[in-house]
Amino acid sequence: MKIKTKIILLVLIVIIIFLVFFLKNNYKNLKVGNNMSNKSIEEIEKYILNISSYKAKIEMIVNSNKTTNKYVLLQTYEKPNKTKQIILEPSNIEGLETEYDGQNLIIKNTKLNLSKVYENYEIIVNNYMTLEAFISSYESLKENNKTKIYEENNNVIMEVEEETNNYIYKKSLYISRDTGAPSKLMIEDINGEELVYILYNEIEIK
Repeated sequence: MKIKTKIILLVLIVIIIFLVFFLKNNYKNLKVGNNMSNKSIEEIEKYILNISSYKAKIEMIVNSNKTTNKYVLLQTYEKPNKTKQIILEPSNIEGLETEYDGQNLIIKNTKLNLSKVYENYEIIVNNYMTLEAFISSYESLKENNKTKIYEENNNVIMEVEEETNNYIYKKSLYISRDTGAPSKLMIEDINGEELVYILYNEIEIK
């Protein structure tokens, strides 16, 4: 009976040691993998501005002329200028794709199996509803003191004001302190009316 008790105690000790070691290492890995909470707002700003590529599934709400339209999109970007956007919802325009490869603009309708290519399309229309457009605006206007960055409710908020555009006047990007990733993007007109609300449901950043 004593031998049996000693064996049980030995097994319990081994299990406890294993658990302590496992939890300690996983906690350490968790801190390393999720260290944005320890970064300064300047470091988070630098991280966002240095994004080289991303893939995101977003929910976008557009308000105009007393109507509200909701879209679900897939957006991808690869520096310096490769972009792709696929509409998932609403169903009547589901499958509509726009893609820019740095030279050509390609518009596809996968449902109708139609496509149109605009070759040597050097100046792509600025898509104000993308993360890279926000980053570009923020970088270009930062030197003119038209940007802000501050913390609020466990978010770092980056703001930019484009005074030359009364409709796309103010853009605010919310970055989660917990993940270091964008959580939403808000676009307002000069009167403070919200025109576009983008929620980043899923995002992978490189």
